[in-house]
Amino acid sequence: MRAGQGGVGLCGEGGAGPDQPVLITGTSSGIGLATALGAARAGWTTIATMRDTAKAEALLKAAADQGVADRIQVNRLDVVDAETIATCLDEVIAEHGRLDALVNNAGAGQVGTAELIELDDFRTAMEVNFFGVVALTRAALPHLRASQGRVITVTSVGGIVGQPFNEPYCAAKFAVEGFMESLAPVAAAVGVDVAVVEPAAVACEFVTSMSLDRPAMIAEAGPYAPALEAYFDRIQNVFVTAQSQAAAAAPIVEALTGDRPAFRIQTSERAREVVSTKLADLDGSAVQNLTRPWLTN
Repeated sequence: MRAGQGGVGLCGEGGAGPDQPVLITGTSSGIGLATALGAARAGWTTIATMRDTAKAEALLKAAADQGVADRIQVNRLDVVDAETIATCLDEVIAEHGRLDALVNNAGAGQVGTAELIELDDFRTAMEVNFFGVVALTRAALPHLRASQGRVITVTSVGGIVGQPFNEPYCAAKFAVEGFMESLAPVAAAVGVDVAVVEPAAVACEFVTSMSLDRPAMIAEAGPYAPALEAYFDRIQNVFVTAQSQAAAAAPIVEALTGDRPAFRIQTSERAREVVSTKLADLDGSAVQNLTRPWLTN
């Protein structure tokens, strides 16, 4: 499904050149949608992917409103479906002849704790948030080597600091951080830049899309109920002052268009505070002191 033809002219210093394609996952809403718009404004031919292209209406309307509909192309891609990965990449190469950048953004949350969550839920979280990233990155790398391109992966402060009642999600994001940190020097040796972008709370549909039934979850939490209720109170307050989608997307677009990006990029001062706490925390006490109060009112 197209919103116009992809070729564009030079867009000035730091922008993409003519027909430089970037593939972005998870663009039907949230950070992915904002990143697709930002990349198009910066001059990229933007292949905006999503599992269900019927959900592209919000992106295409915003693209039309911002005058970048001719730079947005919507493709179906499910990061846990190898066939759609291969098909999408084949279509991009057939149409554009190259791929200059990949933004791994698609993900899914999972709230609960080990004793209350089924093992299959852990596996699902790992499939979507980790193995999906590995599969798409692996498939894209030959094309990115050819173009001397970039892999930008949206992780989370939850990939640095383990967050209560987010064990499956944080485990997957920790794995993504380890994968990308290990891959970065190897990819650099063949001309591909790798970076991770770490948002803190962002005002988007990511939390509401989990369809959390707070009363039911607390009722079923048994001995964990008081801590879970305090956790829900905390995240409700945090998201009142969350970073906007556009603000979170801006560093991603900058990492695409600027000089070689740093490996680790935070999207807000809050994210920098959380990450710096962990990276200076040799014995783990600082992180525990940070997160334990989240479970008491």
